[in-house]
Amino acid sequence: MAVSNYKGQIPFRVKGQTSCIHHKGTCLDVYCEECKELACMKCLSTVHQSHTVCDLREMTLQKKQDIQSFVNKTEKVDLVQIDQYITSTDKHLKDNTSNIEKLSHQLKTQTNKLKHDLDLLTVQTLSLYQQMEEDNTKLLQTYKQDLEMYSTQLKHQVQECKIALQRGSDIQVYDTGHEIQSSATLPVKPTLCTASFSPNQNPQGHLEQAFGEVNTSDQCQGQGLLGSSTGQRLPSTQHRSKGEKELTSPVYILLPQTKVLGELISPCDITSVCPTTDGQVWTSYFYSNTLTLLDRKGQVIQEVTHHAEIIDISLSPTTNTLWVCDKENNITELVSGGLVHIFSTRKTPQCICITASNHVIVGMAKHLSKLTTKGKLVCTTPATGTGKPLVCRPYRISECPVTHNVAVVDFDNKNQGGEGKPRVVVMDTDFKELFVYDGEVLHTYQPPSQSEGERFNPYGVVYDSVGNLVIGDFNNKSVVLSSGCGEFLRILHKDGYCAYAIGVDKKDVLWVVFGVNKVKLLQYSSV
Repeated sequence: MAVSNYKGQIPFRVKGQTSCIHHKGTCLDVYCEECKELACMKCLSTVHQSHTVCDLREMTLQKKQDIQSFVNKTEKVDLVQIDQYITSTDKHLKDNTSNIEKLSHQLKTQTNKLKHDLDLLTVQTLSLYQQMEEDNTKLLQTYKQDLEMYSTQLKHQVQECKIALQRGSDIQVYDTGHEIQSSATLPVKPTLCTASFSPNQNPQGHLEQAFGEVNTSDQCQGQGLLGSSTGQRLPSTQHRSKGEKELTSPVYILLPQTKVLGELISPCDITSVCPTTDGQVWTSYFYSNTLTLLDRKGQVIQEVTHHAEIIDISLSPTTNTLWVCDKENNITELVSGGLVHIFSTRKTPQCICITASNHVIVGMAKHLSKLTTKGKLVCTTPATGTGKPLVCRPYRISECPVTHNVAVVDFDNKNQGGEGKPRVVVMDTDFKELFVYDGEVLHTYQPPSQSEGERFNPYGVVYDSVGNLVIGDFNNKSVVLSSGCGEFLRILHKDGYCAYAIGVDKKDVLWVVFGVNKVKLLQYSSV
């Protein structure tokens, strides 16, 4: 008997084997219809006893017919169909390449057409402006000549009047008096041609409509194709420690227009704001020694008096405690309603930021220093090799919750090694410069009345929850949104007063101080 090498395994017949697996050396010559397997004559009294069997030769004819049917069906149907599938797939491969090339050509053609149309529209508008300038120039030149002629006439009349008054006869006095009553009138000021241009602050939807509609099948979704929803941002991966699962922030969508959620008048002047986790805000003013906690209606919740004038404040993202730097070089922490001295700096601090890693970044003249909460120096801004400090006059600091990059408002004072060009300097955690945002792009978004544009003058900078930069521009009285890479996104809000300070809470609601004590709560995104 053919048995397995492993005890208890059922014996089996390999393909082509002619001897019985139960009776060694005996040929297989019968078929058991009950067990559906081949057997030998000896099996009829043992393994297949009392089973219905037939001669193996009787099975051959049926099996041959089955085999021939399989061959015929396979050759005439299955293989033909597979060849058709292969031919069809080859065609699909060629069509796929051809279709994508066609779509790409259409897309590029449409893009070039839109560019051409925009260029043509620009040329036409500039030509209109040029014609308006020429027409207005002619009118103004003619008006100026008329004014000069009128001035000459008046001067001549004045001279004649003086002569008549000094030595003129009665007739001369009469004639002169009659002439001044019928003198020429002042030339009429011409009406000039005027024009205006209001840039579309949110052109994405119009661009998509002009561009055309892009449709893809459901199978393509989630396979690397990016949607074109207005203002939509891809979720950004948050930093995680070893062993933690990867977390992603929700989809971030810019609202079509910034919402003003509230507006209040603070009872105290403000130059620094730190929104808390419970909807309130800590404020300070750099000529005051008082911290003030306000609610959303501007009511004073708490006041804390310090022994020195407060320069700047920062809320720890991990402990939610408030830190303060003052004019006497002290770094203090608000504990149990009072400010506790932590350490002192050698130079007067200009600004402060508490990081997610529980470090203290202090901005001082010509440099930044990162210290532990005990005051031990971790690192400082490196030399640039140009002689100019990386930051000359740091005014405000913010840390990105996603990348942990650091953004610094630098007044760039000339007396501290700068060029007098305020800017926002962005650097990594080791204070290596990544880029500088100087606000020049803002000029293209100014209305005609402000086409000259005020000099970019940031007074506040904060990162929102997805790593975008929000900047308060003092001179242009506006709040600007930029990507974490320094790409201008849009102007979030403009006000009639200068932007003094800016903060952001956990829900990305901005607390912006305009004109020292007017506070607006702004929402510009949704999740």
